[in-house]
This record gives sequence, C-alpha cells and structure tokens, in this order.
Amino acid sequence: MTSSQVALDALIVGRAETAVAGPFEIAVKAGEALVVTGPNGAGKSTLLRTLAGLLRPVGGAIRLNGLIAADGEPAARLADVAHYVGHRHGMKPQITIADNLTFWARYLGGAPGLRPSAALAAVGLAGIDDVPFGYLSAGQQRRASLARLAVVRRTVWILDEPTAALDLASQERFAGMVADHLRTGGIAIAATHHPLGLDQAETLHIPARDAASEAAMTIDEADLATAEGWL
Repeated sequence: MTSSQVALDALIVGRAETAVAGPFEIAVKAGEALVVTGPNGAGKSTLLRTLAGLLRPVGGAIRLNGLIAADGEPAARLADVAHYVGHRHGMKPQITIADNLTFWARYLGGAPGLRPSAALAAVGLAGIDDVPFGYLSAGQQRRASLARLAVVRRTVWILDEPTAALDLASQERFAGMVADHLRTGGIAIAATHHPLGLDQAETLHIPARDAASEAAMTIDEADLATAEGWL
C-alpha cells in the first residue's frame, strides 16, 4: 500500500506573477511533520497559503500521492484533504461556537470527527458551546478555531502560527493533538515558533528576501488579506 505524501516539486510561491520564495524540493509523508522557519516577511505564510489553495504557484508544482478526497477518488488538490489554520480564525463572531464548528463540519465534508462539544473539550473549552464566538477572549478564540481540526478528519494540517495567543498549558494541549494526528498517519506542515510536539520534524528554512524583492511585494499585502478573507 502506497503511503500518502505531499511533495513540493520545484515549487515557487509568490503573489500574482512575482516570486517570493523557492524553489522548494521536499516531501512529507504520512506520520511526518514539516516545520517552516525564516524571518518575518520571508514568505512562510505565502508558502502555506499556496499549499492551502489560496494563492496560485508562480512555478513548479505540489504533487500528491496516496491522498484520497471525500468522494473516494484521489485528491486533485491539497485543499481537498487539508485543514488550513491561518492568522484569521475562520469563525463568525455573532453566532455560537457550536454553530461555527457545525458549519465547518458540513462545509468540509468527509470523514466525521468529534462532535462540537467534544472538540471544544479537547481544546479546553468544555461547556461553552452556546456562547457567541465574538464573546471569547483572544486565547479562547484561538482555541475554538483550532477545535475545527477535530470535527472533520483530514489527513493534512497546514498551520500558520497556530498557537499565537495561547498560554503554555494550551500550547501543550495542542501539541498533544498534533502528536496524535501524526501517530494516526496524518501530516502536519507548520510555521511556528513553538515545538508543537514536532521535535523529529523536518525543517524548511526560508531565507530573508533582498530589499528590492521586499519592496516589490509590500503593495500586495492588502490584496493578500482580502484573498484570505474570512479565514
């Protein structure tokens, strides 16, 4: 049986036709994690947004092997089998946390995971299912947004600073979730300054861009924020 794998094949990422980082040549298999490092502005988030399907590659390709979409067919895109946690929470503030998670479960489809109440308990938020998301503190909002990883089972987790705003206990709890995901054959690709239980992970370091490249990309930040939108 072929193991599932995500491979970056001379992948170049950027915005519009302007390259930001790459080419990248690396593969991540089932049960493995990849930690993306580099200074601010190097292109870490651009890489993860490209993997999540929010940005088109400037060059190269993302190759998938052994990854099966919800319809039982081989996945055509990484987004078909991945959870993406970006800088935004992807939760509507005016509706309850449970309703937000129910939306994600229906929207993503595929193999069901935990019920919203159990997913919230897994991130240390038991008993607040009916609280509107906007009422939560910054740390609670982050934990609630991470709970969507548990309501639908998806093979690949794409995580952009997932533990931002979390206290140490919450970071350790989430590290346990990531470790369990890897033990069951999952794949994690993360830009993070915290361990997340990824001590054996491969590291992909993105060096700083030169001044000219940095200046060329600054004008696109607002457009990128719009592209990520509700996520």
